[in-house]
Amino acid sequence: MSFYKEIEKIKKFDMEKYIKEITHEDIKRSIKKEKLTRYDFLNLLSPKAKDHLEEMAKVAQKKSIQQFGKIISLYIPIYISNYCTNECTYCGFNKNNKIDRKHLSLEEIEIEAIEIAKTGIRHILLLTGEAEGLVGIDYIEGAVKILKKYFDSVVIEIYPLDTDEYERLGKIGVDGVTVYQEVYDEKIYKSVHLGGKKSDYMWRLETPERGSKAGLRSIGIGPLFGLGDLIKEAYLSGLHVEYLSDKYLNSEFSISLPRINEAEGGYKSKYILDDPTFVQFLLAYRLFLPRAGINISTREIAKFRDNLIGLGVTKFSAGSKTNVGAYSDMEKSTPQFEISDDRSIVEIEKAIRGRGYQVVHKDWELIV
Repeated sequence: MSFYKEIEKIKKFDMEKYIKEITHEDIKRSIKKEKLTRYDFLNLLSPKAKDHLEEMAKVAQKKSIQQFGKIISLYIPIYISNYCTNECTYCGFNKNNKIDRKHLSLEEIEIEAIEIAKTGIRHILLLTGEAEGLVGIDYIEGAVKILKKYFDSVVIEIYPLDTDEYERLGKIGVDGVTVYQEVYDEKIYKSVHLGGKKSDYMWRLETPERGSKAGLRSIGIGPLFGLGDLIKEAYLSGLHVEYLSDKYLNSEFSISLPRINEAEGGYKSKYILDDPTFVQFLLAYRLFLPRAGINISTREIAKFRDNLIGLGVTKFSAGSKTNVGAYSDMEKSTPQFEISDDRSIVEIEKAIRGRGYQVVHKDWELIV
């Protein structure tokens, strides 16, 4: 069974009517529960739950410490190609955008890896544009082999692969995959993905399952807030994690809350996720999904990220650059989106420790 069957069930559910009928007493009961139902989760996502953020935060902090301890793991992204065959209206890599494109050779990838390794971070996220003809599985395999020489954990955020390809990469050291559905609303999905393989809604939706079936340890998902109705997208992404966690017991799952940032192409969002609602959604995720990781990227500004420490976050990106070849100052290319937290890794670590949390550079190593 695919998660799409769950989406079809939810289409028949009158969510707006349910949300209007939620009471403050319903929300209080949901916060106190040890194990939340889907209705409890929706209660905590509802507008009325904003009046209960302090109580939600106390429970979220307790559950997070019980499950993960007082730690924040750090990772750093490496972009190796920004060529793309997709036409995503919100993305700077859109094939129709007139940007500076760059594709790293394997030799250049190693130069970048050596520079990044100097930071001390041992977890790296490998990203590319979705141009399979140029960025084929052989190229990805070559890049992974290089990165494994310098990093203990390699996670990929590239175009969706089939199960056999994930197994192939798993054998050489890839231990995780990150793939954002971007938007779960199928009609909106089609309206913002105008061409390229990414326009295939089902192929993308089922990617986390293929990664899980291939035996990858960690699977990261999430919506891109700003493309669809905020509550519906938060609800569906949370149910997606629940579905995956219940079905694939040998993988760990995490969720991210990226918001649309300024990018080439000038996409204007109809749905604005403000800071209080962002915090509300994060807390709701933690209470509903106590075992799931929660990742916050450098899309968010420094002060806001610091204030999220202790509310259920488990992982931060640090020292991020979203243009190809940026760490070793190669020929400049256009970034995928603008970074909001441009502090050094040392500064981010200091902020984390200042909140009473431990910084983790390495919490996993896959031996191949």
